[in-house]
Amino acid sequence: MTSLPLLTPAGPKGLFAVDKPAGMLVIPGRAGEAKEGPCVRDLVSRQLGRPVWVVHRIDRDTSGVLLLALDADAHRAASLAFERHEVKKTYLALVQGVVREPLDIGLPLVEARKRKMKVAPPGLAGKPSRTVVRPVETFARATLVACEPLTGRQHQIRVHLMAKGHPLLVDHQYGRREPLRERDVGGASDEVVLSRTPLHAAKLELPSLGFVAESPLPADLRAVVERLAGGATPRGHY
Repeated sequence: MTSLPLLTPAGPKGLFAVDKPAGMLVIPGRAGEAKEGPCVRDLVSRQLGRPVWVVHRIDRDTSGVLLLALDADAHRAASLAFERHEVKKTYLALVQGVVREPLDIGLPLVEARKRKMKVAPPGLAGKPSRTVVRPVETFARATLVACEPLTGRQHQIRVHLMAKGHPLLVDHQYGRREPLRERDVGGASDEVVLSRTPLHAAKLELPSLGFVAESPLPADLRAVVERLAGGATPRGHY
């Protein structure tokens, strides 16, 4: 891969978004991750022929909208919008079980071992955390949901969904570690159909800066949705 799709032009406000593929780091990793290929920041910098600033991060396995800036002023303005909670983020996720009604999850989180998070146990305050979840499309044993994190804790969506009994279909840290195979989604073969966490940053809005970027559901997740739906074509834009 030599370039990343630009979801918005690198315009006069100095902000733009790219469509980050699953499996790519946002910024250079630690020494042990040095052989994992280019990161988004460096790849986009070479693509545009100039330095770029990363405004926020999404997990390595997560695909979708990633916001960057062309200069320090744009980076500062966007970072302030995040600090003031003036940003609306929408993620799509494929989860276990059937989610029939919207969920408003307000479970506080604390740090756990091995760089993980967990719901705060009784007697421990934890960091206030809230995620609003709504079902988009339901299947026999899974649901495509839209998640709006109203706070920005590490792994918040994944931990909240797990706590409510609806972990992601694959999650190496908080649920099923084995890849999803065709027989797991209604088929008969052992063909691997999903090996990464099915979480996608679908939309990012900064109303105070007049900025909106959207990313369609990527091909690997669309393929799983098709299988879950019995071969039907996904309904398109979620």
